[in-house]
Parts: sequence; C-alpha cells; structure tokens
Amino acid sequence: MRFVYVMDPMDRVLADKDTTFAFQRAAQKRGHLSLHCEMRDLFVADGDVFARVRRLTVSDVAPHSAFGEPEKVKLADVDAVFIRKDPPFDTPYLYATLMLERARDRTVIMNDPRGLREANEKLYALHFARHMPRTMVAANEEQIFDFVKEVGGRGVIKPLDGAGGAGVMMLLPNDKNARAIVQSVTAEGSRLAMVQEFLPAVEKGDKRVLLLDGEVLGAINRIPRGDDFRSNIHVGGSVEAVRLTREEQAMVEDIAPRLKKDGLIFVGLDVIGGKLTEVNVTSPTGIQQLSQHEDRDVAEDVIAWVERQADSLARALPGRTVT
Repeated sequence: MRFVYVMDPMDRVLADKDTTFAFQRAAQKRGHLSLHCEMRDLFVADGDVFARVRRLTVSDVAPHSAFGEPEKVKLADVDAVFIRKDPPFDTPYLYATLMLERARDRTVIMNDPRGLREANEKLYALHFARHMPRTMVAANEEQIFDFVKEVGGRGVIKPLDGAGGAGVMMLLPNDKNARAIVQSVTAEGSRLAMVQEFLPAVEKGDKRVLLLDGEVLGAINRIPRGDDFRSNIHVGGSVEAVRLTREEQAMVEDIAPRLKKDGLIFVGLDVIGGKLTEVNVTSPTGIQQLSQHEDRDVAEDVIAWVERQADSLARALPGRTVT
C-alpha cells in the first residue's frame, strides 16, 4: 500500500521517540511504501487534491531516513493519508485541512480533516467537562485571578494553541510574576487562554492514554522532573508503565463515541488524578514509549487498522484496486 505522511521535515523527527517515525517503520516492515510531504506540498488542481511527495525509507540506524526523487500523487489514489503535522493549528494548517476535504471518502485519512478543525486540543475537551478539573477560558486578567482564587489559589494557565507543554505555567499565591504570566499568555488581554485548577496529583504523573478508533491501545505515565511541574516528554518528563483504573476506563468509554463520530481515530487523552485535561488529535505522541513497556510494536496495531480500512474502502469504490 502507499501511505502519504503530511508532516514536518524528517530532520525534526526523533527516531527513538516520535510516533510518526514508529508508524513509518511499522508500515515499512509490513511491506508498504511511505511517501513524505509537508503541508506546503499540497495543492489543488481541477478540483482534486494532490501532493508533491518523496519516497521515504526509514532505519533505526543513522542516518534514519532516506528519500527518493520527487513525484506528484493524487491523494484519492493512495491507500491512506496520515496528517501528522505538529501544532500549532495555524492558518496554513487550516487551509491544508480544507484542501484534504477533496479526498474525503476516497482514501483513508487519519485524523479526519473536519474533525481536526473542530477539535482544538484544549477547547475540544470541554465537550467532556464532566470529566475535567474546574476550567475557565478567558482573556480578562481579573476574571482569571478571581477564578484561581475560587479554586484554592493555585492554577495552571495554557495558551490555546500550544503543544508539548509550551507556554504552560503555574499561577501561585503571592507570586509577583503572576500578573506578568497572565499578561504574557493572554497578550495583555487580547488572546484567550485556558485556566484550570492545579491538580496536586500531577506530582505522581500525567497519564497519556492512546486510543485507536475509540479503543484503548494502552497508556503511559509521564512523571515531571524535580524542577518542573510539567510532565511532557518534550520537556524532560520520564515515562513509566501504567494501567487505567476502572474509573478512567469508564471515562474513556464515555468519551469514545464522540471521538469516533468526529473522525478522530488516533487520539491521546491526558489524564491527571483521574481528570481529563486535554484531548490530543493533531499529532499525538507516546506510542514508542508505550511499545517499550508493552515489549511489542504497538504502531503495528495502527497500521493493521489502516490496512483493514483501506481494503474495505477499495472494495466499496468502483475502479479501485484492493492492494
């Protein structure tokens, strides 16, 4: 099969950590062809969406990637498209999802471009507010400080378009930097931010729960460094094996139908102390760390799912060849 990865340049990819690399490696192992492009390589002509791609070979040994010659492909003719561009979800990202609509129902697209537009990774979680810590979204400085006072004097403020822990900061009582933090994150009251009550359980870790088509692939626990309250792997959090509690499994089962309805197939839920804090859909990570603890390549589960979907779609579309 031919899989197109719409993503960042490969020189930004960490072969031993990145989930996209794990997908490419697993697909290659299963005999499929990987085609790489960036969002700027997408284009529409005569009402169809195409991409300028290069054939990609990956290896666990440096150099970890090698490219073939550039070529043009119609995305409706490939077997699957993986949208794996890291945040932020900016204007070029928006345009890319709109162009990818032209391949809807003609190839497997993960995650669904319409779902990606609907699912800001901070705000989408509000669909499941019953499972979240107390949360406010606001730009007004006094509103934010009033809210933090209501939730016990300690809060966490996040930009709505960040990822990997970027811009996430604590708001603490008597911190003379607190107003500067709020003004920085909100651009002096002109930009909305998410503010949540501080969850002390973060010291014990932040669970990343990976879902595939609404089912749990597995989970890892990310533990903050001693000098940081953020647990993201990107900022130095360590990883340990973990299982979901019965209550967390029930929460996932409650959330899953909405994710499937919105075409959000590969998803990472962030859970602290049993509370949902974010729903990661643009480029969820953690599968390599999960694979290490499961002692098997969990990325192969994802590729096998894509194979089944591609086969099913090919059988349903006249003129398509089942690979």
